[in-house]
Amino acid sequence: MSEILNKDSIIKKLSDVVELDYDAVAAYQEAIQRLDNTTFKSRLTEFMKDHERHISDLSEVIRQEGGTPPDSGDFKKILTKGKVQLADLAGDEAILKAMKTNEDQTNSKYESMVEEAFPDHIHTILTKGLEDERRHRAWIVTTIEQKT
Repeated sequence: MSEILNKDSIIKKLSDVVELDYDAVAAYQEAIQRLDNTTFKSRLTEFMKDHERHISDLSEVIRQEGGTPPDSGDFKKILTKGKVQLADLAGDEAILKAMKTNEDQTNSKYESMVEEAFPDHIHTILTKGLEDERRHRAWIVTTIEQKT
């Protein structure tokens, strides 16, 4: 690893992740409302709670570093919610496929973040987040494969 990031870089990078997690929560809310399968709804509710925990944990780190964490997502929210809303036209499988696309984004973001030179305590939080993201994506992929 290279030199540890400074406070401003830590705040900016973690704020980007928090915004993406807010977007993910919004997408999960849309998906949960639209799914018919109660098992899928239950599992996606668990995943949404993981994203909410990521927001809480990372927001606390941002405050500890002297920053103000975001309190909402960014423009991507429109895209993530939109994918799920459009998928509603085609049923549960299409909604899950839209959620897979969203999880591809969050997995990619967390994968890049664990490569950054964060202090150990932050790296640990991000690594746990990446484990959650990989678990979410794996369940969605397996569930889609079983439906086809």
